Amino acid sequence: MPVPLVIDTDPGIDDALAILLALASPEVDLRLVTTVHGNVELAQTTENALRVLHLAGRSDVPVAAGAAESLVHPQPERAGHVHGAAGLGGVELPPSPASVDPRPAVVALADLLVASPEPVTVAALGPLTNLALLLRVFPDAAARIDRLVVMGGSAARGGNVTAAAEFNVWADAEAAQAVLTSALPTVLVGLDVTLPTVLDEDGIARFAAGPIGGRAAAILRQYLDHARTAYGTSGVVLHDALAVTEAVAPGTLGTVRRDVVVDTGLGFGRGQTLVDRRTVSTAATAVEVAERVDSAAAVEFLVSRLAGLDGR
Repeated sequence: MPVPLVIDTDPGIDDALAILLALASPEVDLRLVTTVHGNVELAQTTENALRVLHLAGRSDVPVAAGAAESLVHPQPERAGHVHGAAGLGGVELPPSPASVDPRPAVVALADLLVASPEPVTVAALGPLTNLALLLRVFPDAAARIDRLVVMGGSAARGGNVTAAAEFNVWADAEAAQAVLTSALPTVLVGLDVTLPTVLDEDGIARFAAGPIGGRAAAILRQYLDHARTAYGTSGVVLHDALAVTEAVAPGTLGTVRRDVVVDTGLGFGRGQTLVDRRTVSTAATAVEVAERVDSAAAVEFLVSRLAGLDGR
């Protein structure tokens, strides 16, 4: 039986790819998408989620809008310079016939967790504001999360939005600190494993020939120039899609149980994930930190799945 999956996201080019991967994976049943501020403003991330689901023929998946701002300090800037002003690289997807779920994201997520007879996996691909609110407002529901896979942070590579911080954690450092020290069963998929995992132009071309591949490939091609400039790579870095791969196929990444705290100060280190790599942790609040990846296998997993996504 497929595992119920929720994606909490701020689409975003790589977020869109991650949603499509989840829909193409029979191991999981995408039950809900919750949106959050991050790459672009909340209204746009929500519209993008609706349109990506419609592209794949899955407008039946509910979308609930979440936090429009960070918990404490406003996010200093969005990532329109990376993802385009509307978040999808300037590619216009057809509007969805579906409406946004009237429930706030935290309520929709809590309702699903409480009602589900099966364990639920949550993949968090943006700032962790919604998850932090869930912990505070509906702690009993949060405790029912079977597995939380977070795309964020970095153990050894530094940051991508500042010298110290990865974007998702930096965007709401207080929320990240609350979630990563909460004792939820968490896997942290950070820049250590995402930066080496690159989808090149040949891989994009392979799934571009599929039924919905043309538009998805067009979105990714808009991202190529930024990836080359920012990361010095030959293709698209699979940040969020790698986290969803781990959610779909647990054990894809090699993890080590570590203590993790987030710098919530207002100095140059704000948003840094401080990972204690000296020892394996036995603390209840420790996090499974992804430290090893077979990048070629992860890219092949993504490409082969997306090539078969038919959009119904």
